[in-house]
Amino acid sequence: MQEIAPEELSERLHNGDGDTLVLDIRHEEEFEEWRIPGSRNVDVYDELTDDPERAKEALSDLPRDEQIVTICAAGAVSQTATEVLREQEYDAVTLTDGMNGWSRVHRHAQVPADLEGTLVQVARPGKGCLSHVLVSDGQAVVFDPSHYLEEYEAILDDYDAELVGVFDTHAHADHVSGAAKLAETHGVPYYLHPKDALAIDATPIEGGQTVTVGQLDIEVIHTPGHSEGSVSFDIGGTALITGDTLFHESVGRVELGVEAGIEDSDVEQNAATLYESLQRLLDKPDTALVLPAHDPGSPEPPVTATLGEVRAQNEDLTRDREEFVRELASDIPDHPPNFERVKRTNVGRESVPADELAELELGPNNCAAE
Repeated sequence: MQEIAPEELSERLHNGDGDTLVLDIRHEEEFEEWRIPGSRNVDVYDELTDDPERAKEALSDLPRDEQIVTICAAGAVSQTATEVLREQEYDAVTLTDGMNGWSRVHRHAQVPADLEGTLVQVARPGKGCLSHVLVSDGQAVVFDPSHYLEEYEAILDDYDAELVGVFDTHAHADHVSGAAKLAETHGVPYYLHPKDALAIDATPIEGGQTVTVGQLDIEVIHTPGHSEGSVSFDIGGTALITGDTLFHESVGRVELGVEAGIEDSDVEQNAATLYESLQRLLDKPDTALVLPAHDPGSPEPPVTATLGEVRAQNEDLTRDREEFVRELASDIPDHPPNFERVKRTNVGRESVPADELAELELGPNNCAAE
């Protein structure tokens, strides 16, 4: 079977290869919910599953001057699509592991921040996740890593840096954190606020605490609301790692911990708490770069905006307290897939076998309030 690795497809799309057509054969509603940017949907999933001959007509009007990369959720039915296309003399290959494989792709780039060190942003386009590696004077820390640790190990090697700590801004609801494992592998502290470290061994961090990495001081800011243990990090007054508290065009949603059964608060209380947390971030310099843990699209690093730019474009920041609480408590978007299990795993109350992690995370990121 002719296949293409997700990393190779990512490079093609990144380089603007105009000779590649990504053909998604899943049901239209699945495609609309979560897809590779620029891909084309021909909903022939049922036909390919029941009787591939019935799919031929719908797949007979595709361009012949491009290589067609077929995709489904896990790469099985799309293999049948590739066979049907090749029978019709198309140049077709299958994306290995489908959207599951796409969710493993990571890309990284330096953040243009004026620091006594280097800040690298790691983007996971298939999940909309953003994590960060800070290097200063031969030392490094990692913020919000995915469980695909090879990407972070490679960056540490590239900068010849010694890992001295790993941070999570909060217990994530859309993906399983790799922070505890990365810290354990290197024998360094895993930092997580006690309110989110419910049943997991972590080094506690609190608001007002300072952690030094090389020549840089990192100020911990407790910013609860999205989760009770959410924190943000002020790196030298130049960069703000804001987790899921503050996005460039939205803020963190406030009901996930409640609905996952791990918080005793209610949605209105969380929304009011988040409002107060945001005021602490808005007191920072307008020139500081806001670096959230997620981007709603398919992020190409570095994804950055100054706090001044965020203040001007983020409608949530224009609301007074009463309107803010009302809007966040009443307008609840679709939940991230399997968020209850993911959240429980990240606070230490559930253990997911390694071979189930990819499927557990499969689906779009929905951690923003809107």
